[in-house]
Amino acid sequence: MNKSTYKAGTRHLLFLLAIILVSLAPLMACENEAIETAPAGGGKTENVIIVVIDGPRYSETWGDPTYTLIPQMGRKLREQGTLFTNFYNMGFTKTNPGHTAIATGVIQDIENNGNEIPQYPSLLQLWLQQTGKPASSAWLVTSKGKLNVLANAQHPDWNNKYTPSTNCGENGKGQGYRNDAQTMREIRKVLTTDEPNLMFINFREPDGSGHAGRWNNYLKGIKDTDAYVAEIWDIIQNSKHYRNNTVLLVTNDHGRHLNNHLDGFKSHGDDCEGCRHISLFAIGNNVPKNKQVTTTYDQTDISVTVASMLGFEMPYANGEKIKELLPE
Repeated sequence: MNKSTYKAGTRHLLFLLAIILVSLAPLMACENEAIETAPAGGGKTENVIIVVIDGPRYSETWGDPTYTLIPQMGRKLREQGTLFTNFYNMGFTKTNPGHTAIATGVIQDIENNGNEIPQYPSLLQLWLQQTGKPASSAWLVTSKGKLNVLANAQHPDWNNKYTPSTNCGENGKGQGYRNDAQTMREIRKVLTTDEPNLMFINFREPDGSGHAGRWNNYLKGIKDTDAYVAEIWDIIQNSKHYRNNTVLLVTNDHGRHLNNHLDGFKSHGDDCEGCRHISLFAIGNNVPKNKQVTTTYDQTDISVTVASMLGFEMPYANGEKIKELLPE
């Protein structure tokens, strides 16, 4: 073969190679894009942890674009998860009714003092009943003892049946309040020993300091609970049991009055925007990264969404599934 023939053949080969590369470029770009935007995990969700931060105003949390008081969630975790900016308490804006709506998917004007258990079973009871798993696979851990009522239901088919493991309030006995640092210690123990598939958590701040009228402590309560959420996420990421198959949901039971409405941040309990507008942040398995959702959802939608993630039913719940958190 002479040089001219060799060069012609080489040019022809390079031309064909260029055509092939051009034709593959869109596919390669799509593949790279899919890798960048794909949700964490991708397999079946096996665990869900719900954290309820008690009583912050949206204006001091996700409503502040600087995320000054929630730097861990707002700056460290935000790009890894999905934020719902139009999430609401559409029922009774007090502690026990708000938690009841989240746990049962039913709005109920339940007494706020812990003397009344919910009418219908929570997702914890329904999970245990439908899976046949032991009580240690579903945990209720709360700073406020009065929230121990979430472990049971008035409904005759569920009263004192399929109750989860609990550690609520002072000494974990379902009475009084304890500080959130103590609750966080109990959370660490449960996550590293029992490794439950389903866990429902309450932190009492910043609600306690808000009611006391201590503005600086109220702000500190928001910062502290933000740090606890980040620690829980770190535990998930460092656990063989939880990593890549777990969803963490962070929400609120209610907000607080806005400034110039009644006594402002000190109280809550009506249907003002400050009391109703709360937040939902999701991170973990199959949750889209760096996504913001403006669709309106409310507390009753959480339990049916969790049930869909874990493969059980919430027959009494009135909520709708949050489609943005469920793989197609």
